[in-house]
Amino acid sequence: MPAPLTLSARAGALQPSLTLSIAAKARQLLADGQDICSLSAGEPDFETPAFIRQAACEALEAGHTRYGPVAGEPALRAAIAAKLSAENQVPTRAEQVLVTNGGKQALFNLFQVLLNPGDEVLLPSPFWLSYPEMAQLAGASVRYLPSDPARGFRLDPADLDAAITPASRLLVLNSPGNPTGMVLSKAELEALAAVLRRHPQLVVVCDEIYEYLLAPGHRHHSFAAVAPDLADRVFIVNGFAKGWAMTGWRIGWLAGPKEVIVAASALQSQSTSNVCSFAQFGALAAITGPRDCVTAMAAQFSERRTLLGDGLQAIPGVRLVAPEGAFYAFPDVRAWGLDSMTLCNRLLEEVGLAVVPGVAFGDDRCIRLSCAAAPATLGDGLERLRRFAARL
Repeated sequence: MPAPLTLSARAGALQPSLTLSIAAKARQLLADGQDICSLSAGEPDFETPAFIRQAACEALEAGHTRYGPVAGEPALRAAIAAKLSAENQVPTRAEQVLVTNGGKQALFNLFQVLLNPGDEVLLPSPFWLSYPEMAQLAGASVRYLPSDPARGFRLDPADLDAAITPASRLLVLNSPGNPTGMVLSKAELEALAAVLRRHPQLVVVCDEIYEYLLAPGHRHHSFAAVAPDLADRVFIVNGFAKGWAMTGWRIGWLAGPKEVIVAASALQSQSTSNVCSFAQFGALAAITGPRDCVTAMAAQFSERRTLLGDGLQAIPGVRLVAPEGAFYAFPDVRAWGLDSMTLCNRLLEEVGLAVVPGVAFGDDRCIRLSCAAAPATLGDGLERLRRFAARL
């Protein structure tokens, strides 16, 4: 009899994405004919704009079907650099940009080439659930920096300063944030920069994937623009998934100091190689084309964000920090007396509502609901939540 197969310790410690698994379960229940309302997935429900699709089709017909440069099509790298320089006020050259298979690969590559066993990642909590898994896959440990809903989930600079140790290597900033919708102001970024200047060993990665999705009155600021003297240790991760409704295209980017981009490109050459060649021409059309589509989708997300937030605040036992961006709400439901996993399982089983438990994001007091759904679907989800609350 052959010896049983065993997994590596690395694979054994890996947790699958709970958001993706819940969304998949909701889709399967729907396919099975059950009455399900899903507010779980962080995916725009809009079609990719037609001019982007057309550009990809034209590139396909023109024969862009072969291996391309590992770091990305030169024109796309140059366009991303131009966008960062002009729009984000972060001077960037094309050689400082790596085109990746979605924002996830940009983060994964960066963690792999920067972190060593014994290094520590500083992670404000609540957090997007893939950050700690990526850190641990790189051999690093994670030090969480908890924030309180009562303070709007803001990262206190004093807490950051107190958490830094000689092992601290990387700070993750995500603004607009998933799952809370918190947006870091310019003043807050300046206060964080003052801390980082005292700790030159610390590198910052800024996940800006939701930069266009802002509530009225809020503005996105890139950390490297606020603190240009720290630009040599700041990395930006972004992509086309959220702003242009291109989730399935899997095109993201990593921008930062050239020597790290070269290393991340080498890693990519030994893993996935280049991003789909003809899809990159669609991305090129997106980033160089008119932004009317982005603005229109962002406006609709703002309306939905308000609809979801107002509806949640009207439900007894729910406390909500109004989201300032992205397309999520992260209400505190501890008054219902259930841990977030039990609550989400009961919501799915009893009223057919799929949402994500806050424990996946580091806060068991909360649940995450997505407003990346039609207003009618949001209304349906809120009504199911109200029915469940009434039964409690």
